[in-house]
Amino acid sequence: MDAFEGLTAEQIEVIRKSRRRVMDSIGNNMDLYGVTLSIGHLYGNIYFHDGPVTLDEMREVMGMSKTSMSTGMRTLIDLKMVNKVWEKGSRKDLYEVETDWHQNFVDYFVIKWRKSMEVNIASLNKSTADIHKLRAADPDNEALIAQTDFDLARMQHAVQYYKWLSRFIDALESGEIFKWIPKEDEKEDEQQSPGG
Repeated sequence: MDAFEGLTAEQIEVIRKSRRRVMDSIGNNMDLYGVTLSIGHLYGNIYFHDGPVTLDEMREVMGMSKTSMSTGMRTLIDLKMVNKVWEKGSRKDLYEVETDWHQNFVDYFVIKWRKSMEVNIASLNKSTADIHKLRAADPDNEALIAQTDFDLARMQHAVQYYKWLSRFIDALESGEIFKWIPKEDEKEDEQQSPGG
């Protein structure tokens, strides 16, 4: 069935134009997630597709090569922004977007922040150990003590930040963050909209 069945050409054009505007906006902002404009447009196209799509369908819509399409889809799956789904009778892989953008945000930033935090904490621990070893080798050197006290204080400040960041990541993963900053209620939004 044609999604635009029963609509006039003018109505279809307004819908397509509004979708393109949103898809362009999504594509332009996907660099926040570390992906290219074309992958952002791929996500936008799947987002506005009614139901699961195949790679071939998206390739036809977007005019991308098979390799680019596969790479883009794999990237979106890795980011948990697109899911592979099963449909009875279909032999091809089907994909649909994860429409919960709150979860997209949580999944992406938890992965990135936790990885970054672990690397930085490891560096801080190694550097702190090196400084303590340096001080132990020359415990009466007042200039060394003053300089290393300064460095250790800065490193401790960074450690405190990463402890906070770890709790923030935990709050994202557990969903606790939404108790403090609730998700918008879609039904409430629909009632407040001009047409709602």
